[in-house]
Formats: sequence, structure tokens, C-alpha cells
Amino acid sequence: MISRDSKEQIQKRISGPKTIILLGPRGTGKSALISELEPNFKPPVLWWNGDNADIRDLLQGITAARLRPLIGQANTLIIKEAQRIENISQCLKLISDTFKQVKVIATGSTSFAIADKISEPLTGRKWEFNLFPLSFNEMVNHHGLLEETRQLNHRLVFGYYPDIVSNPGDEISRLRQMAEHVLYKDILVWERVLKPEKLEKLVQTIAWQVGKEVSYYELGKLCDLDNQTVEKYVHLLEKAFIIHNLPSFSRSLPNELKKSRKLYFYDNGLRNAVINQFNTMENRNDTEALWENFLINERLKFTTYQNTEIGRYFWRTHAQQEIGYVEERSESLAAYAFKWDAKTKARFPKAFREAYHPAETAIITKDNFFDFIGVE
Repeated sequence: MISRDSKEQIQKRISGPKTIILLGPRGTGKSALISELEPNFKPPVLWWNGDNADIRDLLQGITAARLRPLIGQANTLIIKEAQRIENISQCLKLISDTFKQVKVIATGSTSFAIADKISEPLTGRKWEFNLFPLSFNEMVNHHGLLEETRQLNHRLVFGYYPDIVSNPGDEISRLRQMAEHVLYKDILVWERVLKPEKLEKLVQTIAWQVGKEVSYYELGKLCDLDNQTVEKYVHLLEKAFIIHNLPSFSRSLPNELKKSRKLYFYDNGLRNAVINQFNTMENRNDTEALWENFLINERLKFTTYQNTEIGRYFWRTHAQQEIGYVEERSESLAAYAFKWDAKTKARFPKAFREAYHPAETAIITKDNFFDFIGVE
């Protein structure tokens, strides 16, 4: 079994009274991780699955009196796919208020209901964690740095979903099925998207734009959608942990882009699945985009699992000066350029260096990326 870096974080919070919420893309192993932690939970342990219609029906308009026989003698309650339960916020608050001996662990593969609706009811009474697809680091810990480095080109194409990593040779069919499942089950069904074919076109368009600055207006033109609909669909894709955004960094220079963004997929394999591009790294024209998407994600995993508080941006001016990735730390900035080939040159614009005096600048290539993503 591949050990997850978030396991220790969650384990530290099991004994406390607060609800534990584990969020992340569908298929990243949330249930497997909770099952692995189950020996640490106080028995009896009760499992509910929000995918089951009978559970959803039973919890409609739930009261403390009706909850009592459902929970019974359980000391630990685990709720899978909690976002599918319509009134999950009230349910979790009710359990927290009424059954103080019950430790609740809720998982969600979309944050439609979870992140938006339970923040206020459970303010100060929850620990929230993220579980991403497997990381380079986790695989290094599993089978060693040499083996995972040998697999790098393969991972850049097929990604790090546990099911993909565990089934070599069957990646393409599994990724296609996963892409269809995520889009059609998690978004189209639950959000009642009126133009599913346009959403699919938008996802494909975003996939081709990875690593590039995007605007809702330009995406709308390419997909025949208005700005408001594009913004709504992008928000849904972010809530479903399919994509995430990198905003532009702007402080003092008048010609900086101030309200722009880049969009990245949480996993290279899923990105390649939606555009049906599974060529090897040697036979692609989007190598730099895949490398950037990989590094952005691996850095996100590393800093999240380390509880590192940072701001994440890119920087660009109207004169096309650009820095691919900027981190804002407590009292300093760091600037990075991503280049697949170590021989490729990159410069950090003088305007940025003089205005912000970054504590670190570095070009991250396939020959030196270990430190950047936390490989020890």
C-alpha cells in the first residue's frame, strides 16, 4: 500500500472533538485512507455512503430524535461522499451539538455542499484536510527515487491517480472512464448544467490553454459562451477539483496584469484524457505545458501537506514580461521559471527584481526539480 503524506496530519486530530473533513478529487483514495486509519477510531465505527439513495432519503429533514436510532451505539461516524447529502450542513451540526461522544469524519469529492455550506455551521469545530492524487514524493517513499525518476515521463502523460498508477498498461481506458465519470456524474448531474456539450468544449479548451494566461472573454469566444456562463462553469470545475487557478501578482508597477489568471488541471492524466492526447513525451508539442502543470501540482501537494502558508501567483506585464510562478511567503517573494530542458535559458525581468527584490529566483528543470517539490 502506498502511504499518504496527509495520514499523519489526520491521525493527530483523531482524538479531539472536532469534525474531520477530507476533501479532494474523486478517485484519490479518500476512503482507502480513512479505512487505513480506522484502527485508530474508537469503536463501534459506523459508515454512511452519500452515494446511497436510502441514506440520502433517511437524512432528509433529519432531527435529533430520528438520528438517535440511526447512530445507535456508534462512537465514530464516517460519511463518504458527504456532498451528495442535500442537508449535510445541518446534519453535521446536529450530530456535533447532540452526540458529543461521536467523532465524525466526512469525505467529499466535490466541495459544492461541503466547503460552502458547512463552513459557517461548523466554524471552530472542524479540521479540514485535502487529499490530492498521489505525489512524486509519495511514490519515492514507496519504491525509491531511482524508480520514480525513471517513471517521470510516464507520469507526465498519465498522471498520479491511484487507480492509474496501480494498473500499468490500462491507463488510457481508465483515464477516459474517469474523465467521463467526473464530468457527467459530479457536475452535470448535480449542478443541472444546461449546456453539457459546451461545458465539455470548455474543459477541452482549458486543457489546451494550460500554462497560458486565460480570460473568460477569450474562453467564451472559443466555446460560444457568454462571460457569466464561462465564469460559472470554471467555478464548478474548481469546486469539483478538476482545475485550480493561479492569479496574477500585482502590487506596485502600473503595467502589471491585475485581474488575470492561469488554469491548471489537478492531474496531468485527466488533462490528457479530456483532449485524448496520450502520445509519449518525445512525440508531443505540449511538453512545456505538461511540465509546468506537473510542477505546479507537486508544489501544491508538498506545501499543503507541510501546512506551509504561501500565496501562489504568476506575474506578467502588458509588455509581455513574465514570471511563470511566484510565491509570497511571510516577508519575502520567490520567483521561478519552469523549463523542461535544462539547456533552455530563462531570465527574470529587471522590473520585477528591482520592484520586489525576490529572496530567491530559480529555473526548475527535469535535472534539478527535487528540492522544489520537497524530495528529501
